[in-house]
Amino acid sequence: MPITGVYFIPSHPNSSTALPALTERLRAAFPDEELIPTGRWNLEQKLMRDTPGLIASPNSPSKPSYMQFLQLTHYPKHGFVYTSEPPEKTLQHPASAHPAHAPSAPGAVPSNASAPAAAPITVSGSQASTSTAAPDAQPMVMATLPTSSFGTLFHHFTYACQPFWCHKLTVAVPAGIIYDLGDFRVRLGDVRQTFPTGRVRGTIVEIEWRGPSVIETALAPKEGSEDADSGIDVDFSAVEEADVDAEYAATAVLIREFWARFSVDGAREAILVPGIGKEVKDQLRRCRAGKKKKVENVAFSLGGVVVDEDPDPNAGADLARQYMEVLRFNR
Repeated sequence: MPITGVYFIPSHPNSSTALPALTERLRAAFPDEELIPTGRWNLEQKLMRDTPGLIASPNSPSKPSYMQFLQLTHYPKHGFVYTSEPPEKTLQHPASAHPAHAPSAPGAVPSNASAPAAAPITVSGSQASTSTAAPDAQPMVMATLPTSSFGTLFHHFTYACQPFWCHKLTVAVPAGIIYDLGDFRVRLGDVRQTFPTGRVRGTIVEIEWRGPSVIETALAPKEGSEDADSGIDVDFSAVEEADVDAEYAATAVLIREFWARFSVDGAREAILVPGIGKEVKDQLRRCRAGKKKKVENVAFSLGGVVVDEDPDPNAGADLARQYMEVLRFNR
């Protein structure tokens, strides 16, 4: 699972975005690299918020609950759902503990992952960064869904669960650009709100580390093994959870140094967000418990069309958390 960092630069509705300036700064910061786009990418996120009850209750939660639906073209097999943990679950364990697996509200879907208490989002300047905690910080739960079911579930919450959830807004990156620079892959794009009204929200920057990685090596199938061509054979025999944390922390430093070379003042940063590395650690725990599982890439027929089964349904969960932290507008 690649280690990434996400930066969002907000802009006023009637002003230009930071994308042209970012592109020029990127070109100036790496004069020895040929800055040629290597691809395109898209993003769409829908934000829902719980609907307050008509009758106030002393036991009602003081903070709103959110549900976010995110799709990324670099993870086409599945979409991501990120939802606030139920208030009753939050009260059952301290903020530092991992939340239990549970739906977030009436009609919510079960999750295959959870996240610890929220960490601050960093507002970065050109020379230094200042941490400011999110005003509505609360535990969140991550789940992934096959792309074929993603739209159906969103419509379920929009119509069947309308008394509980309200569709607040939709934002998209319609035509993002990809650059490869050494050990980094950079994705740039303007974030545009498409619902309820159209407007420009700002510019997003995703920085992906593509250099040597203990996590990537452990996840990769071993050459010459019977699983090398058929699926994912996870071998964590030499990797501890402390190694995972150390690699995330060390790579975050590299990403921040890379960003500092062409950064724009006022950017919001999301790197070591709540729940980061959770799926990798879950795989490690299963391996330690002797429950190693091989996931094979199997093709099946759906209405006469051959569909490939998702070989890694948790791929991109860390990146999805980062996007959802910085794109949770109208809090």
